[in-house]
Amino acid sequence: MVQPGGMPDMQAILQQAQQMQQQLVAAQEELARAEVTGSAGGGLVTAKVSGSLELKSLSIDPKVVDPEDTETLADLVVAAVRDATKNAQKLTEEKLGPVAGALGGGMPGLGNLGLPGLG
Repeated sequence: MVQPGGMPDMQAILQQAQQMQQQLVAAQEELARAEVTGSAGGGLVTAKVSGSLELKSLSIDPKVVDPEDTETLADLVVAAVRDATKNAQKLTEEKLGPVAGALGGGMPGLGNLGLPGLG
């Protein structure tokens, strides 16, 4: 991206930046539509989380419901939501990692882009 005479080709730099911005927007839109699942207790509790880390649904198998032991159920719910959130964060890294790397910031720099759960 250097013109003859050592001057940077600003047009090429701007085009590359625009392409990266389009890739980032497309990846963010894809993540907003994505849903990932996490589970606990061998699938007795299942949580679905969006790519933007919003809890979408929670499923509890009736076998795990014991009125005498609500602590275990609460622990399973927390574990399932954590697992789903972790899976959503992995998906985010997979989708945005290459774009962030191209921007020169890597994943830690994504926190400055206002993306939930990053940075």
